[in-house]
Amino acid sequence: MLKDYLARTVRATVTDENDNYVFAQVDGHTFRIAKKELKKVPRPGAVISGFAYQNEHHQLVMTKQVPKVGRDQYAWGTVVGSHGDLGVFVDIGLPDKDIAISSDDLPLLRHLWPQKGSRLLLALTVDDKDRIWGKLATDDLIRQVSVQADKRMMNREVTATVYRLKRAGTLVLTSDYYLGFIYHGEREQEPYLGQVVQARVIDVHADGRLNLSLQPRAYEAISEDAQMILAALKQNQGHLPYTDKSTPAAIKAYFGISKGQFKRSVGHLMKAGLVQQREGELILNEQQ
Repeated sequence: MLKDYLARTVRATVTDENDNYVFAQVDGHTFRIAKKELKKVPRPGAVISGFAYQNEHHQLVMTKQVPKVGRDQYAWGTVVGSHGDLGVFVDIGLPDKDIAISSDDLPLLRHLWPQKGSRLLLALTVDDKDRIWGKLATDDLIRQVSVQADKRMMNREVTATVYRLKRAGTLVLTSDYYLGFIYHGEREQEPYLGQVVQARVIDVHADGRLNLSLQPRAYEAISEDAQMILAALKQNQGHLPYTDKSTPAAIKAYFGISKGQFKRSVGHLMKAGLVQQREGELILNEQQ
């Protein structure tokens, strides 16, 4: 059957050629291979090998450009587009063929489908109609290829790819193959499947899994006035003789802002756990 030869490297016997292609047969199926891929044109009867597939014109093709993705062989592919309700198409490196991933294997919500440029970890499968499909890596397989993180990863920035969407949050695999989870409270909006995100490590589990956040660090989320107050504290050993009880004139003279602006900024800093007010002083918390 033809499906037995597709999406894998095969050996075929050369039967003919034209200006652009060499033709070779295996089990009665004729494949074409571009002459520009060959160092030397083989004679009829010679055996050549290549990766076998049907191109976008439904022609049987062999190529020397063997993709990393194969049957039960997983590798990363790049999403190049989607088509109606069919699914998304992924570039795995074939000259004239993108691989479809069925909508049946994608999130129910269309806005969470992989977008152009997304990365998906997939292998290939062939159905009874000789169509090649991509199949996404399972959770078990991703756990098998992952590595354990240690406590030194705490608070680091990581690049990660979304591989599964859950009600409680988002499962990701980092560029260093650490498993990560982003709780729904640690993101502004839900990432889509295959999205590459920049995240921060907020916890490291005993089994090496990471808890991640897409939220900005506290000091990144505060206003310019608050950042200025933080800078002043750091320049003065973490103590300043100003609080929300200080006079407007004293605050204006030192910080160059109104007392209202000062109170709002200090309030945000306190809420973020960065500072405290005690005994007539504004104090930088020790963890900072």
